[in-house]
Amino acid sequence: MKSPIQQYLDALHEQLQANTEGTPYQGIPATAVADPQKFGICLATVDGVVYEAGDTDELFSIQSISKPFTYALALEDLGSEAVGQKIDVEPSGDAFNEISLQRGTGRPDNPMINAGAIAAVSLIKSRGPRSRFSRIQDFYSSFAGRDLELSSSVFNGERMTGFRNRALAQLLRSFEIIEDDPDGVVEDYFRQCSIMVNARDLALMAATLANGGVHPREHNQVVEPETVQNVLSVMTTCGMYDDAGSWTTSVGLPAKSGVGGGILAVLPGQLGIAIYSPPLDAHGSSVRGVETCTRLAQDMGLHFMRSGRPGRSSIRSHYTLRDSFSGVRRTTESVEILEAHAAKCVILELGGDLLFAETETVVRTITDEQEDMELLILDLRKVDDFGPVALRMMTQLVSNFEAEGKSICLIDPDGAVTSQLASECSMTIASFPGHPAAMEWAETHILERFAPELVSPQSVDVAATATLEPVSPEDVQKIEELLENRRYEAGHVIRRIGQPFTGIQFIVSGRVSLTGRATDGSRFRQATLGPGMTFGEIALGASGQQQTTVTALETTKVRVLTHHALEDLEKDHPDTALRLWKAIARDAYTRVEQTMKDNAIRLRG
Repeated sequence: MKSPIQQYLDALHEQLQANTEGTPYQGIPATAVADPQKFGICLATVDGVVYEAGDTDELFSIQSISKPFTYALALEDLGSEAVGQKIDVEPSGDAFNEISLQRGTGRPDNPMINAGAIAAVSLIKSRGPRSRFSRIQDFYSSFAGRDLELSSSVFNGERMTGFRNRALAQLLRSFEIIEDDPDGVVEDYFRQCSIMVNARDLALMAATLANGGVHPREHNQVVEPETVQNVLSVMTTCGMYDDAGSWTTSVGLPAKSGVGGGILAVLPGQLGIAIYSPPLDAHGSSVRGVETCTRLAQDMGLHFMRSGRPGRSSIRSHYTLRDSFSGVRRTTESVEILEAHAAKCVILELGGDLLFAETETVVRTITDEQEDMELLILDLRKVDDFGPVALRMMTQLVSNFEAEGKSICLIDPDGAVTSQLASECSMTIASFPGHPAAMEWAETHILERFAPELVSPQSVDVAATATLEPVSPEDVQKIEELLENRRYEAGHVIRRIGQPFTGIQFIVSGRVSLTGRATDGSRFRQATLGPGMTFGEIALGASGQQQTTVTALETTKVRVLTHHALEDLEKDHPDTALRLWKAIARDAYTRVEQTMKDNAIRLRG
């Protein structure tokens, strides 16, 4: 089945192919004869997935789309302060080839106009055997993920027609913005504009910027995040020249156009966009390219003022202990205590990138509820980026909780966030790899505070187990007469998934863990059982097989009603056996009901 994104691009390409407005750039021989019917659209995600429609393999000269990348190389070489002394970052409001130099200093307004781009070239120095241009060419290639080539015919055309750019270079030299031979600088500027790319190259170059400077397929850090920030900021305000205001309003993406017919646009953190179509509008931008970006922004909500989800979306699910459970089977009295105080424990499942807006929403939600909250569980399993702002805010939150006598724990599988927080606030933070263990922690906290006598005792007689609560003492006595005593040491696998039913095991002392298997074959802890609980009865169902692996967590004593003893009970005391079956069914359905409630919370999140 074709991807809906691919279907959308194909349809969009077909619709916009009919637009015949504009004329290929006539200032260079190679662009003047470009086929106006050529049209390609390419999207590249930050994880390297590429969607293409139309003529995405067609090579064309990069032209002014080169400017952000040379500016990036200058920033990498010299830093923003040194580069800023030669090139400003203010919108000029002029066309790409206007003489936009600041009065007195001669500093170009920004690196996106020709004057600023030529100045940026002058800041790149040769290193050893690598000339200035070879460094620029290699730098572009690292963004594209392949070796990009210079077109001699385009370069010769640039040299033949580039009188205005030569004049700009001489002006820059007169103000000492260019400190070297201006002829050599402008020649390299012509060369960088003559590098050949296709729409796929540009989309991956844009996606590298969107990905914080990391190439989405090669996974190498091409430029530092601070450089990306500076480049995208200038692209936003200056990349589309005298059409920048209209572009930002209607499209809202950092972008750069080129008279070769290309447009490159970036949605930070998400994707890169590239369009190739030679006919240009009055601003020197591809007519179909502008229309394509406008449609993409509108149809897919890509405008940077809309594309970021509201901060509240970082909270994927918000519930209390009443809506979830640990898998530890409790007595009726314990369950009543937990239900009475469950609202005091709040669970927030977080997801996505926790940057400022998202973290602020989380902290505000917690703060608004903190008066009635005594326990907080933050589930971080779906968090992609726990940024510096999140670390700072959460550190303060943990400290505030401790000061008010409240407790907090994290569900943090690899423990990375827990370590960060612990190092910042110098305190031990409860942390668990999965949901059941965190819920057990919360339940134990509540029982210790409100009913310490109900916290799991060291041992429990069979007659006091939760499963046998509905059974009369007389029936319990008949059952106990058939039980066998067994003992398991820590680490002993009592039974495995798939084994046949061997009996109902009543835990007298110790603890065991029940481990299930997911559909992908991975294992997960399903429950922890302690004194007064049972296991093994699920295999009495239709499959006749054990559904979990049971392992002793410590020295554990059990009393077992074997399958032979159960047959004897059914034969000698059928009424007792029937009442036992009813009690087992009641206990099982109670657990199923709780599991369904817990799953509903998962799905709702």
